[in-house]
Amino acid sequence: MDILLLIKAAIMGLVEGATEFLPVSSTGHLILAGDLLNFMDHEKRSVFEIAIQLGAILAIVWEYRQRFVRTFTGLGRDPLANRLLINLAIAFMPLAVLGLLFGDIIKAYLFKPVPVAIAFIVGAFIILWAEKRKKVVTIQTVDDIRPLDALKLGLAQAVALIPGTSRSGATIIGGILFGLSRTAAAEFSFFLAVPTLGIASIYSMYKARDLLSVDDLAPWAVGFIFSFISALFVVRALIRYVSNHDFTIFAWYRIAFGVIVLITAYTGWVNWTVH
Repeated sequence: MDILLLIKAAIMGLVEGATEFLPVSSTGHLILAGDLLNFMDHEKRSVFEIAIQLGAILAIVWEYRQRFVRTFTGLGRDPLANRLLINLAIAFMPLAVLGLLFGDIIKAYLFKPVPVAIAFIVGAFIILWAEKRKKVVTIQTVDDIRPLDALKLGLAQAVALIPGTSRSGATIIGGILFGLSRTAAAEFSFFLAVPTLGIASIYSMYKARDLLSVDDLAPWAVGFIFSFISALFVVRALIRYVSNHDFTIFAWYRIAFGVIVLITAYTGWVNWTVH
């Protein structure tokens, strides 16, 4: 057993779980972390990243297990359960449709360290702009979200097809701009991650089934477990954080991170690969 490979898998799992639900882009961090670690070849790494993403999704299901159980058992009888599932279905559609139409083009041209770094910086300035705007909260909780609100949130999430943008960041910041409270925006982003990332992960793994191997089971399991643990910690911390803070700190982090990548790529200090 390759211990070094398992250590790298654990680090990748930690990166995935720690960044999936923060407005900093898990995809961008995984691309950059994978390059620095020289972790697997590109094709196998892509499948690995899909597998450990399921660990982060499981963290959401576990943390909100009572809400999910109540929603599914109340389907058809409970108006709040019906509303949540309808809203999630509506919000899921924009990214699903645009992803099918443009996913291959985006992967071909934008899944590279420098475009990711630029997206980090651009996204940071959008966050700073959004935080300076006057905010009027009209939607306090997830249960107050209407279908039209869900469609707007889905369109915001679709922006995250650009790697480095951040799915959760686009959804949360979009939600705040659309009148959601910070907690409602964060929680809806968490809930929306389950169908969005779950379906995308299963579909992508099916397409890459020829690359699946029993020999890769150990690093996948390690990455999955560390992704679950770190995501669970981050989700709990983020809900506490957003009740009293804005997202400015994440914007400055994105700028610093993006600038470092651009400098190291330009100077050749880090040999970022081109995927």
